[in-house]
Amino acid sequence: MNDASKTPGLDHPLRPHFESLRQFSSTPALEASPLYARLSPEIGRVLGGVVQEALGREAFQARASIRATAWNIERGRQLDNIIHVLREHPTIRESDVLLLTELDYGMARSGNRNVPREIARALGLHYVFAPCYVNLSKGSGLEDRADRDNAQALHGNAVFSRHPLRDAHAVSLPNGKDKLRGKEKRLGSQRAVVATMDHPLGALRVVSLHLDAHSAQQHRHRQMKLVLDHLDGLQPALPTLIGGDWNTSTYNSQRALYAILGFWRRVFMGVSYVIRNHYAHPDRWFERRLFRELEQRGYGYRDLNKPGGCTLHYDVQSLALNSNLGDWIPQWCFRFINWSLREHQGRCSFKLDWFSGRGIVPASPPEVVERLCETYGPLSDHDPIVLDFLPRL
Repeated sequence: MNDASKTPGLDHPLRPHFESLRQFSSTPALEASPLYARLSPEIGRVLGGVVQEALGREAFQARASIRATAWNIERGRQLDNIIHVLREHPTIRESDVLLLTELDYGMARSGNRNVPREIARALGLHYVFAPCYVNLSKGSGLEDRADRDNAQALHGNAVFSRHPLRDAHAVSLPNGKDKLRGKEKRLGSQRAVVATMDHPLGALRVVSLHLDAHSAQQHRHRQMKLVLDHLDGLQPALPTLIGGDWNTSTYNSQRALYAILGFWRRVFMGVSYVIRNHYAHPDRWFERRLFRELEQRGYGYRDLNKPGGCTLHYDVQSLALNSNLGDWIPQWCFRFINWSLREHQGRCSFKLDWFSGRGIVPASPPEVVERLCETYGPLSDHDPIVLDFLPRL
């Protein structure tokens, strides 16, 4: 990386210690070590950092409503194609705010690029980026075959806006599993990125939120509750939009055994029934506590998302080779997954990405932007979601 692609405040001297840090098999063991005692101030500084830059090149003409896009961009591994979509897609290019999750900074799997800054610079946007993890390995699945070493080795979430952002900060969330157990070793935890966007229609609080994948349903509910508790404490009260990848898979994925048992439960319930009534509608039962929490706290979601609009599409054949699922469950499980999906060509889809808001109303039907890869080439394993809305007066 050249100096122009670096982000002040996130550069660090931790890289020479990655090999030693990888030797620890649990976070408690690491935290009890002399090495951690020596490095913890720097680790805390980096993982507590929030970067904000105003890279806007021009004033944008305000639309009659506010448009938001939320998208898990899968590390930004296909960054050039992603930027092309954000700049050229007829719907997405009109977004006032982008709530993006899974952005790398200095990871070999994404070319050691500064994904958040490159997006902001290419599109002329204001942005806030908060790192969640210092990655001690190259990643999951086939990512560990990257032909170079990690540079800054950071990964996190971001907010981008056409309009000025202020009061930016991040909310640290507890882990659903120990990030030093397993193949992909990391320091840190998920962080929700919060900022106030000064839109011509009024100030709006926006939140980019990625909930843990390897976690139980009750843990994702707990993470959401912590975010809502934090938002309730902010003054002044503002219309608020939360968007991102909430990993509402319907599964307890804290351990492989729990996920396998959950899979067989769904087989006995009827695969077609579960795909139609639960994978596409996780709020109906398996993830209901999270969504009831939102509604009880005054945050709507039902009219802010396309009903049954799935955003992640699994294909068993590609999963076995390319997904981190292969690092996590035994390979023999794929035979049974394939068998269970035999009437669905080995495929099924999930609703993982959501909007929720308080003090806002939809201005048009929400969308899931599908089949982007057919036009723009490889992008991400998630589809973006788009919402036009208005602050409620």
